[in-house]
Amino acid sequence: MIKKIFVDGSSGTTGLEINERLSRYDNIEVMKIDYDKRRDIGERRKILNEADLVFLCLPDDAAKESVALVTNPDTKIIDASTAHRTASGWTYGLSELSPAHKEAIISSKRVSNPGCHATAFALSLYPLIHHKVMAADYPVSCQSITGYSGGGKSLIEKYEMSVENNPYTKAPRPYSLGLNHKHLNEMMMHSGLSQAPVFLPIVADYYKGLATIIPIHTRLLNKKLEGRELHGLLKEHYKNQHFVKLIPYIDELALKDSMVNSIIPSEGSIFDGGLDITACNNSNMANIFVIGNDEKGIATIITRLDNLGKGASGAAIQNMNLMLGYDEKLNL
Repeated sequence: MIKKIFVDGSSGTTGLEINERLSRYDNIEVMKIDYDKRRDIGERRKILNEADLVFLCLPDDAAKESVALVTNPDTKIIDASTAHRTASGWTYGLSELSPAHKEAIISSKRVSNPGCHATAFALSLYPLIHHKVMAADYPVSCQSITGYSGGGKSLIEKYEMSVENNPYTKAPRPYSLGLNHKHLNEMMMHSGLSQAPVFLPIVADYYKGLATIIPIHTRLLNKKLEGRELHGLLKEHYKNQHFVKLIPYIDELALKDSMVNSIIPSEGSIFDGGLDITACNNSNMANIFVIGNDEKGIATIITRLDNLGKGASGAAIQNMNLMLGYDEKLNL
């Protein structure tokens, strides 16, 4: 059966990516609205209610307005904005967190697509808090470095403008310096934290690719675990997840080996002692690294993904597959 899909806000970065991915399906009809009618409330209401599933790729207020126009009880919605990520009545679209999360998406008609930083953050910490290894009030700090496409069309234009001495491209730029990033509440709710983390995102002069970096003092955990045991817990939690991969445990010996052999492990994740943030680009994969120094009682969890893939349009298509009863991996 052909499913009717409407992308509301198809000219933005996420909307364009979703449309490209939808073109790979032969059992989907992508509905279009005439350009001169895109602000016509009556026309928008009509197409929203005729669709089997709607992607909202809009600013928060506009997304809420579109939801209010949907009166057809059979129309399913995936909202890519931040508007509903912590709202009651909406299902959070990160199926890998637990079997219950996946089942909720399958049965839901309202799914909020996760943010890119929040996806990597929740994948890193949810298992530790869920299994009570980390307390919900653990003092978490996180840095997240991302390519400039994460800022949408306006930031892309600023990074790619042809001017001499472009201030945006001089060096990586920490932002959200007020420590109140728009993903913060989402990060807390869906990781299980009860206290806000110190979260500092950084944008750099490359197009896409994201990595969250979370340091862990193992002495502050509820259970005394060494780095390799933390890695084992995460690996067991995600063992049946196609799109989440635990990279082999890394310690000082492995890092020395990477300096000698140039690349470790085989997928080229670490070379010359450093990590390639962009290695998940053009995929729906998330890679999780655990790097430990047991002598000093510290570890770091790094989660890497494509901020336009698993962090946006790839996750949206994955959620659509689940909601429409398709194979979760279809066209991903």
